[in-house]
Amino acid sequence: MSGSVSSVIAPPARPPGRRIACWSARGVAFEVPRVRARLRRTLEGWGVVCPCVELLLLAGTELLSNAVRHAGGAGGRLRVTVTLGGGRLQLDVADGDPRLPRFSPGADVDAESGRGLAIVSFLVDEAGGELAAFRAAAGKVVRIRIPVA
Repeated sequence: MSGSVSSVIAPPARPPGRRIACWSARGVAFEVPRVRARLRRTLEGWGVVCPCVELLLLAGTELLSNAVRHAGGAGGRLRVTVTLGGGRLQLDVADGDPRLPRFSPGADVDAESGRGLAIVSFLVDEAGGELAAFRAAAGKVVRIRIPVA
């Protein structure tokens, strides 16, 4: 089953020096490490080798896992987009569930859910980045933006 993560052609019109990669994946747990590996290869191919790569991979894994858990059932599709430009890396994880996640910085470490996003929020904030979520035409997008050091 090696072809389950498929490439999507990025729009041709983009500012010079800006890079964009986009994938579609099934909303199932075994896709998470595949997309993570593809994200790593993409960033390495772009020559991004700063510590922000590990942060983006960790945060991306959490966002993907959440999307699979909350929106992946019944054959749901996920869309992952990474953009490099303007001194920032941006990662968007889109799914078909319109419910927005709750970012609770003071999440209980013993709670069954909510800890992952709290940790991601803290790490992204410490890196000078942003974590946001918004509704899209068919579901939602959770976005991370971090500066490239």
